[in-house]
Amino acid sequence: MTYEQLIGDLKNKVYKPLYFLFGDEPYYIDLVTDYITKNVLTEAEQSFNQTIVYGKESDAGQVINLAKRFPMMSSHQVVVIREAQELKNFEDLIHYIETPQPSTLLVINYKYKKPDKRKKVFKALEKNGVSFESKKLYDNQVPGWIAGYASNKKYRIEPKAAALLSEYLGSDLSKIANEVEKLTIAIGEKGQTIAASHVEEHIGISKDYNQFELQNALGKRDVLKANRIINYFAENQKNYHITQTISSLYYYFSKLLLIHYIKDRSKQNVAATLKVNPFFVKDYEASARLYSAGKLVQIISLLRSYDMRSKGYNGNTTSQGELQRELIFKILHL
Repeated sequence: MTYEQLIGDLKNKVYKPLYFLFGDEPYYIDLVTDYITKNVLTEAEQSFNQTIVYGKESDAGQVINLAKRFPMMSSHQVVVIREAQELKNFEDLIHYIETPQPSTLLVINYKYKKPDKRKKVFKALEKNGVSFESKKLYDNQVPGWIAGYASNKKYRIEPKAAALLSEYLGSDLSKIANEVEKLTIAIGEKGQTIAASHVEEHIGISKDYNQFELQNALGKRDVLKANRIINYFAENQKNYHITQTISSLYYYFSKLLLIHYIKDRSKQNVAATLKVNPFFVKDYEASARLYSAGKLVQIISLLRSYDMRSKGYNGNTTSQGELQRELIFKILHL
């Protein structure tokens, strides 16, 4: 079941006795839980019929006792287990899950830990209730998610602004949603476009010194700009750690290498193959012309080597700032 289907059913008051919400991405798990706790019962009903417990502080027996209660002056009661992966004797829930109380909505938040679906308890959860997996997005999916989130809020966002947020915030959807909310409040009127300048002004991400601009400078073999950016990174290690730089450049140069082997060079196919916004295809193709496939293989090997050095292999003691400067110099002068 998708998030949209799940929320759609809840809005239509189609309730199930069990909601097993699991996965590596807590954002949607929290959204579904918040919707249930705020909308299934009225404020007056919540006082007597809504209970939230935490896995570390509870056990399966306590949860079963809560779930078996009948609602007071309401058609339903809601019981939520937060951090259910920490629940003592979790597998003992099977005694309730096999015959759940129809008037109870038992919401199980099972975060970060993958359930072993071979076990009887997880099979029963899937059979007798709603099972929803909230998957972590891949890094290349985040800019598109940001654009979709902004669109749902009735705003547009420049591809560069979405890329900036993605590079800076990673794939933490809760954090990204909060920052986009800040931007929409700052911009005001719906229908406006969130630009890179707004991101710099209101989120504090420099539109000139970031991973996206470093990629752009290297893609154009702009020595002056690339050195200016990497020197800034080296002096601000707290915000521009070498691990982030290496990861960002690895994905970037891997995409350039892939371009050399794409037969269908239509804009849409290149964008789909690289998993990037079509807006950036022209830039990627221009950069690929400046780097042969052989050079790109050497750069990727170089990135792996510097990743090892940054982690102290072979007794490396070079500072991370100097490693970043060395790396960019070698990429530009291969």
